[in-house]
Amino acid sequence: MKIALYPGSFDPLTNGHLDIIQRASNLFDHLIIGVGTNTSKKPLFSTSEKIKLIKEVTAIFKNVDVIEISGLTVDVMDNLNANYLVRGLRNENDYLYERDIAEMNRSLRPDIETVILMAHHENQNIASSMIKEIAHFGGDVSTLVPKAINDALEDKHTHS
Repeated sequence: MKIALYPGSFDPLTNGHLDIIQRASNLFDHLIIGVGTNTSKKPLFSTSEKIKLIKEVTAIFKNVDVIEISGLTVDVMDNLNANYLVRGLRNENDYLYERDIAEMNRSLRPDIETVILMAHHENQNIASSMIKEIAHFGGDVSTLVPKAINDALEDKHTHS
């Protein structure tokens, strides 16, 4: 069984993330979305909120699960019996970052295969940080995120 982990902070999940999830779910028997915390960023949504939203958005994919992760990715993969690490790539800056992480992971666990999926053109400029900024100032992000995420963003900013 080919088990893959797609880790990220997903704060919030974007259409770019969803596209990677859909494509990866076609490549692997089991895709696990690992929701973690990026310690260098201030999260808008709690981990439990993100997991709930991502589960709602990905419910159509029967081979996709959503879990909370923490610690080293290679250790998480060991616990999940996953040998494939899924990453999305938007541009050359992402490439340099992902290349270095892939090599570090390979040095820690040589059997890990990093599978990088190129963002489709319409998703290359979508970043969660930009989505949060636009939504914070009342901008319309409805074409950049799934409906459940857009609703949660609107609710978050209406009640903050």
